[in-house]
Amino acid sequence: MYFTYILECSDKTLYVGSTNDLNKRLHSHNNLKSGAHYTKIRRPVVLKYFEKFRTYSKSRAKEGEWKRLTREKKLELIKNS
Repeated sequence: MYFTYILECSDKTLYVGSTNDLNKRLHSHNNLKSGAHYTKIRRPVVLKYFEKFRTYSKSRAKEGEWKRLTREKKLELIKNS
């Protein structure tokens, strides 16, 4: 399984990513030096929404789609989940 997810950072910004191990990636975002730079300086982050995919390519395609959304559309996606 692959996951595309939206995080809310401590400064209320939103981060979109994808992974094959959601729990490990959340731990990385919140605790490790190897986490994404964007979230490293905006900790803690909170998982707000995710979707599952069978393939990496579908997960990455969804990540690209979500990254192109406005903040308002991302919040709407989270709210309607």
